[in-house]
Amino acid sequence: MTQGPRRMLVVADSDSYIKWGAAFAGQRGGEWHSSLVLVKTPVLPSARQLDAALTGTPFTARDVRTIDIDDLAELIQRERPHIVLLALRGPLVRVVAPIVAAMPGRPAIISGFPGLTIPAEPKAIIYREQCDMIVLHSTREVREFSANAAQLGIGMRFALARLPFLDDVVRQRTRTDANSIVFAVQAKVPASREERVQVLALLADAARAHSSRRVVVKTRARRGEAQTHLEQFDLGHLLDQPDVSDSLGGVPENLVVSDGPMAAHLSRAAALVTVSSTAALEAIAQGIPVLLLDDFGVGPQQINTVFVGSGLFGNAADLARGDWRHPEPAWLDDNYFHPDQASTVDDRLADLVARRAARGLPALERRFNLTGGSLRRAFERKRRLGHYDRSLSGALSLVVALPVRAVVRRARRIARRLQFARSPSDTPKTVASVAAGGDVLRRVTLAEEAAE
Repeated sequence: MTQGPRRMLVVADSDSYIKWGAAFAGQRGGEWHSSLVLVKTPVLPSARQLDAALTGTPFTARDVRTIDIDDLAELIQRERPHIVLLALRGPLVRVVAPIVAAMPGRPAIISGFPGLTIPAEPKAIIYREQCDMIVLHSTREVREFSANAAQLGIGMRFALARLPFLDDVVRQRTRTDANSIVFAVQAKVPASREERVQVLALLADAARAHSSRRVVVKTRARRGEAQTHLEQFDLGHLLDQPDVSDSLGGVPENLVVSDGPMAAHLSRAAALVTVSSTAALEAIAQGIPVLLLDDFGVGPQQINTVFVGSGLFGNAADLARGDWRHPEPAWLDDNYFHPDQASTVDDRLADLVARRAARGLPALERRFNLTGGSLRRAFERKRRLGHYDRSLSGALSLVVALPVRAVVRRARRIARRLQFARSPSDTPKTVASVAAGGDVLRRVTLAEEAAE
């Protein structure tokens, strides 16, 4: 038996992942002693983002250390955690997990996701194949990821938890000061500048239709701050552009751009509007009505298929009318609002700790995407760490790998076009084929990138 509190080390890299990792650790309560580190990468959160991410957790920015990846093994040896939670984007998990897995008497390695992961992408499991367990947040996720793992031949363990940002039950609330219509921005959906300007046009129309309310464009980052996913066309920046404001017929005074913790915005929200965002779940948990705009489509590219059947979809006309929605009860249990007793995460964490204490944990070998050997691994590290990787092998990998990568990507694009030309209706949208030890041939979707 483990004496004293169990120890968990949370290793994170970006704003959304440190938010999830800190909240997950905080949920575990007094049986666990948890510490947090940020690995230096180009997506390190700013001090403001870090404060916002830790709001509502037991941690403050003073509790978070920032380290070089090369110092991680020494830190683990010194602190001897039972569990290392890799709260990292998928490609970085693939870089960090082998470091932990190679340590003598290694801790258990777990990973997971900070938000929506439906449709479940096989690549998300492949990134995490050198983990002992993946934490998921709905019975539907467990079902779909388990099916993918079986198809891939990966004996992955999954645990069901509740997203830390959600209340235990859906509860209606009455607020006399709830006067904001909050639009939750998603960094990559919709993707094009034209469509993001269209979003602003819809919000401007809504601001005019609801002149007594503030319409808040809630952004994740300020200009110059990094995010988990690159936002090519920042809505706040677009709103400042003369051509955009002119196309809107001017910016209504009650249409504003704001950042900060989502919880603070929801405390004043009469409704939450988005195209695709985990914030919709936070709103549902608080009984705040939601409108999911389907003007830009419903599908994997929009990362909103999980909401099919929820009754939350509507269009620009519904936004202008204020036709807000509450979710269908039948949708809730399968999608993030399962009963507490359905969660398995704490039992499975305890089992990992016990198995490690009794006989140690087995070796975790990488089986997928092996082509290129050590050069590929150096390239993966360099790509994720950027200038924080100062290794010679990383610099050399760019010289060799980037031209090859460009050729391979072009060949894949041509192959997809030919396949689509032959049979458009049968074009695959996720994994086409998988060979153990080989590469995964896939169509890269925004949903897959979100699952990272």
